[in-house]
Amino acid sequence: MKQTLYKIYVITRIGILFFIFSILYLFSSYAETKQPEENQQEKQMMFGDTSRTGVPFSKDPHVVYFGGRYLMYYSIPPMKGVENSGWNIGIAESENLIRWEKIGEVVPDPQAEYEKNGLCAPGALVRDGKVHLFYQTYGNGRNDAICHAFSEDGIHFERNVTNPIFRATGDWNCGRAIDAEVYEFNDQYYLYFATRDPDFKIQMLGVAVAPKKTNFNRDDWRQPVDAPILFPELSWEGECIEGASITIQNNRMYMFYAGAYNNWPQQVGVAVSDDGLTWKRLFDDPFLPNGKPGEWNESESGHPHIFTDSDGRTYLFFQGNNDKGKSWYISNKEVFWKDGLPSF
Repeated sequence: MKQTLYKIYVITRIGILFFIFSILYLFSSYAETKQPEENQQEKQMMFGDTSRTGVPFSKDPHVVYFGGRYLMYYSIPPMKGVENSGWNIGIAESENLIRWEKIGEVVPDPQAEYEKNGLCAPGALVRDGKVHLFYQTYGNGRNDAICHAFSEDGIHFERNVTNPIFRATGDWNCGRAIDAEVYEFNDQYYLYFATRDPDFKIQMLGVAVAPKKTNFNRDDWRQPVDAPILFPELSWEGECIEGASITIQNNRMYMFYAGAYNNWPQQVGVAVSDDGLTWKRLFDDPFLPNGKPGEWNESESGHPHIFTDSDGRTYLFFQGNNDKGKSWYISNKEVFWKDGLPSF
Protein backbone atom coordinates (compact mmCIF):
# COMPACT_ATOMS: atom_id res chain seq x y z
CA MET A 1 0.00 0.00 0.00
CA LYS A 2 2.79 2.39 0.93
CA GLN A 3 4.61 1.58 -2.32
CA THR A 4 1.46 2.26 -4.33
CA LEU A 5 0.95 5.61 -2.61
CA TYR A 6 4.59 6.47 -3.18
CA LYS A 7 4.28 5.68 -6.90
CA ILE A 8 1.20 7.87 -7.13
CA TYR A 9 3.07 10.64 -5.33
CA VAL A 10 6.06 10.38 -7.69
CA ILE A 11 3.86 10.28 -10.81
CA THR A 12 1.91 13.30 -9.55
CA ARG A 13 5.10 15.28 -8.90
CA ILE A 14 6.43 14.37 -12.35
CA GLY A 15 3.13 15.47 -13.89
CA ILE A 16 3.25 18.80 -12.06
CA LEU A 17 6.85 19.39 -13.09
CA PHE A 18 6.03 18.46 -16.70
CA PHE A 19 3.12 20.92 -16.65
CA ILE A 20 5.33 23.70 -15.24
CA PHE A 21 8.08 23.08 -17.81
CA SER A 22 5.49 23.02 -20.60
CA ILE A 23 4.18 26.42 -19.51
CA LEU A 24 7.71 27.82 -19.32
CA TYR A 25 8.53 26.44 -22.77
CA LEU A 26 5.42 27.93 -24.31
CA PHE A 27 6.15 31.29 -22.68
CA SER A 28 9.73 31.33 -23.92
CA SER A 29 8.58 30.37 -27.41
CA TYR A 30 6.08 33.23 -27.37
CA ALA A 31 8.77 35.65 -26.25
CA GLU A 32 11.13 34.46 -28.96
CA THR A 33 8.54 34.83 -31.71
CA LYS A 34 6.69 37.95 -30.57
CA GLN A 35 9.35 40.12 -29.02
CA PRO A 36 11.32 40.74 -32.23
CA GLU A 37 8.13 42.02 -33.88
CA GLU A 38 7.58 44.41 -31.00
CA ASN A 39 11.21 45.51 -31.15
CA GLN A 40 10.95 45.97 -34.91
CA GLN A 41 7.86 48.17 -34.49
CA GLU A 42 9.74 50.18 -31.90
CA LYS A 43 12.61 50.68 -34.33
CA GLN A 44 10.45 51.85 -37.25
CA MET A 45 9.43 55.48 -37.45
CA MET A 46 5.77 55.98 -38.32
CA PHE A 47 4.70 59.59 -37.83
CA GLY A 48 1.31 61.04 -38.70
CA ASP A 49 0.09 64.47 -37.60
CA THR A 50 -3.64 64.30 -36.80
CA SER A 51 -4.02 67.88 -35.56
CA ARG A 52 -5.43 69.33 -38.79
CA THR A 53 -7.96 66.80 -40.08
CA GLY A 54 -8.32 64.16 -37.37
CA VAL A 55 -6.46 61.57 -39.47
CA PRO A 56 -2.68 61.15 -39.90
CA PHE A 57 -1.59 63.63 -42.57
CA SER A 58 2.09 64.60 -42.83
CA LYS A 59 4.08 65.16 -46.04
CA ASP A 60 7.39 66.48 -47.41
CA PRO A 61 9.75 65.78 -44.47
CA HIS A 62 13.05 67.55 -43.86
CA VAL A 63 15.24 66.94 -40.80
CA VAL A 64 18.08 68.87 -39.14
CA TYR A 65 19.97 68.46 -35.86
CA PHE A 66 19.76 71.66 -33.85
CA GLY A 67 19.76 72.62 -30.18
CA GLY A 68 20.58 69.12 -28.95
CA ARG A 69 17.70 67.39 -30.72
CA TYR A 70 16.43 66.48 -34.16
CA LEU A 71 13.87 68.79 -35.73
CA MET A 72 11.60 67.70 -38.55
CA TYR A 73 9.73 70.18 -40.73
CA TYR A 74 6.85 68.83 -42.81
CA SER A 75 3.73 69.89 -44.70
CA ILE A 76 0.31 69.81 -43.04
CA PRO A 77 -3.05 70.30 -44.81
CA PRO A 78 -5.69 72.99 -44.26
CA MET A 79 -7.44 72.86 -40.91
CA LYS A 80 -10.70 70.91 -41.15
CA GLY A 81 -13.65 73.24 -40.81
CA VAL A 82 -11.55 76.41 -40.92
CA GLU A 83 -12.05 78.43 -44.08
CA ASN A 84 -8.92 79.67 -45.87
CA SER A 85 -6.55 78.03 -43.37
CA GLY A 86 -4.35 76.75 -46.21
CA TRP A 87 -1.38 74.39 -46.19
CA ASN A 88 1.15 75.09 -43.45
CA ILE A 89 4.34 73.59 -41.98
CA GLY A 90 4.48 71.41 -38.88
CA ILE A 91 7.49 71.08 -36.57
CA ALA A 92 8.31 67.95 -34.55
CA GLU A 93 11.28 67.00 -32.40
CA SER A 94 12.97 63.71 -31.57
CA GLU A 95 15.91 62.32 -29.64
CA ASN A 96 16.33 59.15 -31.68
CA LEU A 97 14.83 59.69 -35.19
CA ILE A 98 12.08 57.17 -34.37
CA ARG A 99 9.65 58.73 -31.89
CA TRP A 100 8.55 62.28 -32.75
CA GLU A 101 6.50 64.87 -30.90
CA LYS A 102 4.94 67.88 -32.55
CA ILE A 103 6.10 71.16 -31.00
CA GLY A 104 4.95 73.89 -33.34
CA GLU A 105 3.80 75.20 -36.71
CA VAL A 106 4.89 77.75 -39.27
CA VAL A 107 1.79 79.57 -40.51
CA PRO A 108 1.45 82.48 -42.95
CA ASP A 109 2.80 85.80 -41.73
CA PRO A 110 -0.12 88.30 -41.72
CA GLN A 111 2.26 90.89 -43.15
CA ALA A 112 3.39 88.62 -46.01
CA GLU A 113 0.89 88.91 -48.83
CA TYR A 114 2.86 86.43 -50.94
CA GLU A 115 2.12 83.50 -48.59
CA LYS A 116 -1.45 84.30 -47.56
CA ASN A 117 -2.84 81.30 -49.48
CA GLY A 118 -0.50 78.85 -47.76
CA LEU A 119 3.07 77.60 -47.46
CA CYS A 120 4.56 74.10 -47.44
CA ALA A 121 7.29 71.71 -48.71
CA PRO A 122 10.02 72.85 -46.31
CA GLY A 123 13.76 72.45 -46.69
CA ALA A 124 16.20 73.50 -43.98
CA LEU A 125 19.85 73.90 -43.06
CA VAL A 126 21.78 75.02 -39.98
CA ARG A 127 24.33 77.82 -40.30
CA ASP A 128 25.91 80.10 -37.68
CA GLY A 129 23.60 78.98 -34.89
CA LYS A 130 20.38 79.48 -36.84
CA VAL A 131 17.95 77.30 -38.73
CA HIS A 132 17.35 78.56 -42.24
CA LEU A 133 14.03 77.43 -43.64
CA PHE A 134 13.26 77.37 -47.35
CA TYR A 135 9.66 76.81 -48.32
CA GLN A 136 7.24 77.35 -51.16
CA THR A 137 4.11 79.42 -51.39
CA TYR A 138 1.01 77.38 -52.17
CA GLY A 139 -2.16 77.88 -54.15
CA ASN A 140 -0.84 80.34 -56.73
CA GLY A 141 -0.29 78.02 -59.69
CA ARG A 142 2.46 79.31 -61.97
CA ASN A 143 3.25 82.08 -59.48
CA ASP A 144 4.28 79.83 -56.60
CA ALA A 145 7.84 80.63 -55.54
CA ILE A 146 10.57 79.85 -52.99
CA CYS A 147 10.77 81.83 -49.74
CA HIS A 148 13.29 81.97 -46.90
CA ALA A 149 13.03 82.47 -43.14
CA PHE A 150 15.44 82.02 -40.23
CA SER A 151 15.20 81.17 -36.55
CA GLU A 152 17.37 81.09 -33.45
CA ASP A 153 15.28 78.40 -31.75
CA GLY A 154 14.10 76.38 -34.74
CA ILE A 155 10.45 77.14 -33.97
CA HIS A 156 9.81 80.86 -34.39
CA PHE A 157 10.87 82.24 -37.76
CA GLU A 158 11.61 85.68 -39.15
CA ARG A 159 10.93 86.21 -42.87
CA ASN A 160 13.54 87.33 -45.36
CA VAL A 161 12.59 90.85 -46.40
CA THR A 162 13.34 90.02 -50.06
CA ASN A 163 10.81 87.15 -50.21
CA PRO A 164 10.05 85.41 -52.46
CA ILE A 165 13.76 84.81 -52.94
CA PHE A 166 13.49 82.72 -56.12
CA ARG A 167 11.30 82.20 -59.18
CA ALA A 168 12.28 80.10 -62.17
CA THR A 169 13.21 81.84 -65.41
CA GLY A 170 13.73 80.61 -68.97
CA ASP A 171 11.57 79.52 -71.88
CA TRP A 172 11.81 75.87 -70.80
CA ASN A 173 9.61 76.35 -67.71
CA CYS A 174 6.41 78.05 -66.57
CA GLY A 175 8.05 80.30 -63.94
CA ARG A 176 6.95 78.25 -60.95
CA ALA A 177 9.46 77.10 -58.30
CA ILE A 178 8.62 74.66 -55.49
CA ASP A 179 10.25 71.90 -53.36
CA ALA A 180 13.40 73.82 -52.41
CA GLU A 181 16.56 71.99 -51.36
CA VAL A 182 19.52 74.24 -50.49
CA TYR A 183 22.94 72.63 -49.98
CA GLU A 184 26.52 73.91 -49.76
CA PHE A 185 29.02 72.37 -52.18
CA ASN A 186 32.24 73.60 -53.80
CA ASP A 187 32.15 76.94 -51.93
CA GLN A 188 28.67 77.95 -53.03
CA TYR A 189 25.06 77.15 -52.30
CA TYR A 190 22.91 75.16 -54.70
CA LEU A 191 19.15 75.62 -54.69
CA TYR A 192 17.37 72.71 -56.33
CA PHE A 193 13.74 73.31 -57.24
CA ALA A 194 10.89 71.67 -59.09
CA THR A 195 9.07 73.47 -61.88
CA ARG A 196 6.82 72.60 -64.82
CA ASP A 197 7.03 72.99 -68.55
CA PRO A 198 5.23 75.93 -70.21
CA ASP A 199 2.13 73.72 -70.68
CA PHE A 200 2.07 73.07 -66.91
CA LYS A 201 2.06 69.30 -67.44
CA ILE A 202 5.57 67.91 -66.94
CA GLN A 203 7.31 68.44 -63.58
CA MET A 204 11.13 68.62 -63.64
CA LEU A 205 14.12 69.87 -61.68
CA GLY A 206 16.20 73.01 -62.08
CA VAL A 207 19.05 74.59 -60.13
CA ALA A 208 20.21 78.02 -58.98
CA VAL A 209 23.43 78.98 -57.18
CA ALA A 210 24.51 81.67 -54.72
CA PRO A 211 27.89 82.65 -53.17
CA LYS A 212 29.05 80.88 -50.02
CA LYS A 213 28.69 84.09 -47.98
CA THR A 214 25.14 84.69 -49.19
CA ASN A 215 22.40 85.80 -46.86
CA PHE A 216 20.03 83.95 -49.22
CA ASN A 217 18.49 87.16 -50.52
CA ARG A 218 16.77 87.25 -53.89
CA ASP A 219 19.56 89.09 -55.72
CA ASP A 220 22.15 86.44 -54.81
CA TRP A 221 20.58 83.64 -56.84
CA ARG A 222 21.28 82.93 -60.51
CA GLN A 223 20.48 79.98 -62.75
CA PRO A 224 23.72 78.57 -64.23
CA VAL A 225 21.85 76.15 -66.49
CA ASP A 226 19.10 77.34 -68.83
CA ALA A 227 17.45 73.93 -68.97
CA PRO A 228 16.17 71.23 -66.61
CA ILE A 229 18.89 69.26 -64.84
CA LEU A 230 16.66 66.20 -64.45
CA PHE A 231 13.60 65.42 -66.56
CA PRO A 232 11.26 62.38 -66.34
CA GLU A 233 12.55 59.76 -68.78
CA LEU A 234 12.12 56.36 -67.16
CA SER A 235 8.71 54.69 -67.29
CA TRP A 236 8.24 54.69 -63.52
CA GLU A 237 8.95 58.46 -63.37
CA GLY A 238 5.76 59.17 -65.30
CA GLU A 239 5.36 62.91 -65.93
CA CYS A 240 7.10 64.17 -62.82
CA ILE A 241 10.44 64.48 -61.06
CA GLU A 242 10.37 66.55 -57.85
CA GLY A 243 11.45 66.62 -54.21
CA ALA A 244 15.24 66.68 -54.67
CA SER A 245 17.34 65.99 -51.56
CA ILE A 246 21.14 66.00 -51.35
CA THR A 247 23.92 64.25 -49.47
CA ILE A 248 27.69 64.46 -50.06
CA GLN A 249 29.62 61.20 -50.18
CA ASN A 250 33.33 61.14 -51.11
CA ASN A 251 33.12 64.65 -52.54
CA ARG A 252 30.29 63.70 -54.88
CA MET A 253 26.72 64.95 -54.75
CA TYR A 254 23.99 62.32 -54.50
CA MET A 255 20.42 63.37 -55.16
CA PHE A 256 17.44 61.37 -53.94
CA TYR A 257 14.37 62.44 -55.89
CA ALA A 258 10.69 61.57 -56.28
CA GLY A 259 9.54 60.13 -59.59
CA ALA A 260 5.89 60.39 -60.80
CA TYR A 261 3.08 62.42 -59.30
CA ASN A 262 1.56 61.46 -55.94
CA ASN A 263 0.02 57.98 -55.79
CA TRP A 264 0.79 57.05 -59.45
CA PRO A 265 2.64 55.58 -57.40
CA GLN A 266 5.42 58.02 -56.56
CA GLN A 267 8.75 56.29 -55.86
CA VAL A 268 12.33 57.35 -55.07
CA GLY A 269 15.29 57.39 -57.44
CA VAL A 270 18.95 58.39 -57.04
CA ALA A 271 21.28 60.42 -59.27
CA VAL A 272 24.93 61.50 -58.84
CA SER A 273 26.94 64.58 -59.86
CA ASP A 274 30.48 65.86 -59.57
CA ASP A 275 29.61 69.52 -60.15
CA GLY A 276 26.00 69.85 -58.96
CA LEU A 277 24.84 70.74 -62.46
CA THR A 278 25.16 67.59 -64.57
CA TRP A 279 23.38 64.55 -63.16
CA LYS A 280 23.42 60.84 -63.98
CA ARG A 281 20.94 58.30 -62.64
CA LEU A 282 22.44 55.45 -60.62
CA PHE A 283 19.61 52.99 -61.26
CA ASP A 284 16.94 52.40 -63.88
CA ASP A 285 14.55 51.06 -61.24
CA PRO A 286 13.35 52.91 -58.15
CA PHE A 287 15.81 52.83 -55.27
CA LEU A 288 12.84 52.90 -52.88
CA PRO A 289 9.66 51.50 -54.48
CA ASN A 290 6.14 51.76 -53.18
CA GLY A 291 4.97 49.00 -50.88
CA LYS A 292 3.32 45.72 -51.78
CA PRO A 293 -0.49 45.34 -51.67
CA GLY A 294 -1.68 45.72 -48.09
CA GLU A 295 1.48 47.45 -46.83
CA TRP A 296 1.31 50.92 -45.30
CA ASN A 297 2.99 52.56 -48.34
CA GLU A 298 1.16 50.64 -51.06
CA SER A 299 0.07 53.88 -52.78
CA GLU A 300 3.53 55.46 -52.76
CA SER A 301 6.94 55.94 -51.19
CA GLY A 302 7.55 59.57 -52.07
CA HIS A 303 9.07 63.02 -51.50
CA PRO A 304 12.38 61.87 -49.99
CA HIS A 305 14.75 63.63 -47.66
CA ILE A 306 18.22 62.14 -47.18
CA PHE A 307 19.41 63.25 -43.75
CA THR A 308 23.14 63.09 -42.95
CA ASP A 309 23.73 62.86 -39.20
CA SER A 310 26.77 64.28 -37.39
CA ASP A 311 28.37 60.80 -37.31
CA GLY A 312 28.07 60.45 -41.08
CA ARG A 313 25.21 57.95 -41.03
CA THR A 314 22.43 58.67 -43.52
CA TYR A 315 18.69 58.16 -43.19
CA LEU A 316 16.11 58.36 -45.95
CA PHE A 317 12.90 60.02 -44.79
CA PHE A 318 9.88 59.63 -47.04
CA GLN A 319 6.10 59.90 -47.11
CA GLY A 320 3.65 57.12 -47.86
CA ASN A 321 0.09 55.88 -47.64
CA ASN A 322 -2.12 52.99 -48.76
CA ASP A 323 -5.37 54.85 -49.42
CA LYS A 324 -4.54 57.03 -52.43
CA GLY A 325 -3.78 60.09 -50.32
CA LYS A 326 -6.58 60.08 -47.74
CA SER A 327 -3.86 59.84 -45.11
CA TRP A 328 -0.09 60.39 -45.11
CA TYR A 329 2.61 59.00 -42.84
CA ILE A 330 6.32 59.77 -42.67
CA SER A 331 8.88 57.02 -42.05
CA ASN A 332 12.62 56.50 -42.54
CA LYS A 333 15.20 53.85 -43.39
CA GLU A 334 18.94 53.94 -42.82
CA VAL A 335 20.98 54.09 -46.03
CA PHE A 336 24.37 52.38 -46.24
CA TRP A 337 27.17 53.13 -48.70
CA LYS A 338 29.65 50.88 -50.47
CA ASP A 339 31.77 51.62 -53.55
CA GLY A 340 29.82 54.81 -54.20
CA LEU A 341 26.42 53.11 -54.18
CA PRO A 342 23.62 53.43 -51.61
CA SER A 343 21.67 50.45 -50.25
CA PHE A 344 19.34 49.54 -47.42
